Amino acid sequence: MATVTLKGNEIHTLGNLPAIGGSAPDFNLTMTDLSSSSLSEYEGRRLVLNIFPSIDTGTCAASVRQFNEEAAELENTIVLCISKDLPFAQTRFCGAEGIENVVMLSDYKDGAFGKSYQVEFTDGPLQGLLSRAVIVIDGNGKVVYTEQVTETVDEPNYKAALEALMDA
Repeated sequence: MATVTLKGNEIHTLGNLPAIGGSAPDFNLTMTDLSSSSLSEYEGRRLVLNIFPSIDTGTCAASVRQFNEEAAELENTIVLCISKDLPFAQTRFCGAEGIENVVMLSDYKDGAFGKSYQVEFTDGPLQGLLSRAVIVIDGNGKVVYTEQVTETVDEPNYKAALEALMDA
């Protein structure tokens, strides 16, 4: 179990993020067109997993905007924005914001991603949603960077994630 805070109040996730140097766990998430997407579809590409509770919060929206601008411009890189939001909400947000350089994925069907990546909240007002985290995966499927954001309302360290991505 990992401990983070929400506005200073302690809450918990299932556990720790995948180990740096280890293989990223596979996943099966739902795309905005309701089709399925798995890790194997991105083989050979560098990935940024931008994981967050809900696109309908200011910090989550800011992280999608920021990664849309910065990481999406990097060669051989795909930014996957992952939450439990319904694909319809993800599509609405991206359309309203002009977001075109990230892939929105939803863990709403079975929550398997949140469990395998250990980012599901186990208690508190966000119980069942995904905690704010960033995971960078190299083209060989190895985890090269992780950040579990310790205060849920804070944005991730974009600079550190992008630097790890450049080294991947």
